Amino acid sequence: MARKKMGRRRFLATAGKGVVASSVVAGFPAIVPASVFGAASPSNRINVGAIGTGRISRGHDLPGIWQHDIARVMAACDLDSKRVEDAKTLINGYYANKTGKPYDGVTGYANYHDLLASKDVDAVVISTPDHWHCLIAIDAVDAGKDVYLQKPASLTIAEGRALVSAVQRSGRIFQIGSQQRSTVQFRYAAELVRNGRIGQLKTVEVGLPGDPSGDDEPEMPVPKNLDYDMWLGSTPVVYYTEKRVHPQIGYDRPGWLRCEQFGAGMITGWGAHHIDSAHWGMDTELTGPVEIWGTA
Repeated sequence: MARKKMGRRRFLATAGKGVVASSVVAGFPAIVPASVFGAASPSNRINVGAIGTGRISRGHDLPGIWQHDIARVMAACDLDSKRVEDAKTLINGYYANKTGKPYDGVTGYANYHDLLASKDVDAVVISTPDHWHCLIAIDAVDAGKDVYLQKPASLTIAEGRALVSAVQRSGRIFQIGSQQRSTVQFRYAAELVRNGRIGQLKTVEVGLPGDPSGDDEPEMPVPKNLDYDMWLGSTPVVYYTEKRVHPQIGYDRPGWLRCEQFGAGMITGWGAHHIDSAHWGMDTELTGPVEIWGTA
């Protein structure tokens, strides 16, 4: 399928304006219990497609879906064909082990538009690099799919508002990947602070870990198995390095996490978790900041 070119300005301009409250919750992928529907027969099973099949997908998002009998991961999409094949092997292997029978029910895709066009897919889990999060999520709800989106939802406020409008317009179920909301330790800490168990709260400091720089390698040939032009998306064109994109062997942390055009460093990395936890403890989730300042 031909690449659909759409920069941030275009999708912000075309995003709809809705007024109905969206269904947004935080935590692990939320699958409706099988007891709500009865037995998990093919007719009422939730068929899920994975868009982005890297480290977070393999280590967190896929296991968070396939542990529920009501859901079945039946599609995998990535711009790296090697990772698509790895994902198919991983998912098919899981279901083969679970059923004790050979299994080959996962369809691979190179372009997420093709996955979204599938009538067999009910919902998607989006685990791509950050700069693709918002646009894919908008396209997914517009295609009638429910969405679990890894954090951050967007890299700008304008993109975030466009996503909210799209979810409201579509009426689809949307969940953001704030996994710490489902972690006992963080809930306990928030409850202690909210109930005054540490006394009057005056100052909150949020500490964030770091990642190695992703821009300290010379230019490299683009692997034949990677659609690097599509990977760049609407961001400025930069030469390819393996460290910046993702390892060609293994699933270690990628360098794009520390590249401004693809993410916003640890603010949208660990910050999306820890700063959210701070707001949780302060009971200020539904308010905005009065003032923001920083140094670089």
